[in-house]
Amino acid sequence: MRVVIVTESFPPDVNGVAHCALQTARHLVDRGHAPVVVAPAPAPGHRPAALAPCPVVHVPSLPLPGYPQVRVALPSRRLAAALLEHRPDVVHLASPFVLGVRGMAAAARLGVPAVAVYQTDLAGYARTYMGAGETAAWRRIRSVHSAADLTLAPSTAALRDLEAHGVPRVRLWPRGVDTERFRPDHRDQALRRELAPDGELIVGYVGRLAPEKQVELLAGACGLEGVRVVVVGDGPSRPGLEQALPGAVFLGRRTGHDLARIFASLDVFVHTGPFETFCQTVQEAMASGVPVVAPAAGGPLDLVAHGRTGLLVPPRDAGAVRDAVRSLAADAGLRTAFGAAARAAVAARTWAAVGDRLIGHYGDVLAARRAVVAA
Repeated sequence: MRVVIVTESFPPDVNGVAHCALQTARHLVDRGHAPVVVAPAPAPGHRPAALAPCPVVHVPSLPLPGYPQVRVALPSRRLAAALLEHRPDVVHLASPFVLGVRGMAAAARLGVPAVAVYQTDLAGYARTYMGAGETAAWRRIRSVHSAADLTLAPSTAALRDLEAHGVPRVRLWPRGVDTERFRPDHRDQALRRELAPDGELIVGYVGRLAPEKQVELLAGACGLEGVRVVVVGDGPSRPGLEQALPGAVFLGRRTGHDLARIFASLDVFVHTGPFETFCQTVQEAMASGVPVVAPAAGGPLDLVAHGRTGLLVPPRDAGAVRDAVRSLAADAGLRTAFGAAARAAVAARTWAAVGDRLIGHYGDVLAARRAVVAA
């Protein structure tokens, strides 16, 4: 099968869309398919992904105003040229917003079926950044995804949201996790002594440092005796968070084995953002054998079994985050039990298994197109 993956982000970017697009391309190659990736060009001075498993076509891009870590594709003939040259059976649109919308139009002109992967809560972002615009955001989401042959939602909460807002032809497609990279035996006592020299309980957050992630909700945990908060990631909110989280250790962006070592060396993982359509870092923490505290909203509802693998708390509630951390800090046995159950819960969620489900969705779309032609 020939596939063009049109993605709003791709490595060297570090985010959920980029990571999922990379894993999708890898799996397609592993299964003998022929993908090509079309993505915004990285920022000047940032080298493209050296380990890309397939050809990557870069479209000229500019930084998003106010958030330069995000690149937005400019109009270009390269996208249409890539589709014409590769002659795909399916066009895969990863979190279509700007480049993906153009990819949808190009696929329609060529009569190629399109599978759109919903991954970004644009409505939640509109509420966070503009204080309004949620209705307009859903109108755009509905317009974009209604044009696809199939929309894939990463969680049951996302699927319900899409259907409630009138998006047709939606099915569930979760995300995989690298259980070989993220695992408990990467726990590093030397690193723990470096992060918490007085033997404090280490509570970690991993992800973008941006307003929608609401990392400031960790302030209460910073005030707990015997707790050290560690923040991994970068973004526009970092300067303010360094003021809002006294005593927290900020490690900046980490990747690869270094990130896996940090995950496994945590005692508790906390995710604070209420707008996650999935939340890959929760899965990575669980694979690392670490109990999770997360908001009872969006993707974490599918991932965290409250009272078994972690604790779900009301969204945007700093007091609830603090109390959940306090309860886990006080009970080492509970942390151990939650961590073991978390690892077991994600053991079968490999990218290979998830990738095969995606290929099955492609097959269903192609079969439906053939049935229409034959009718």
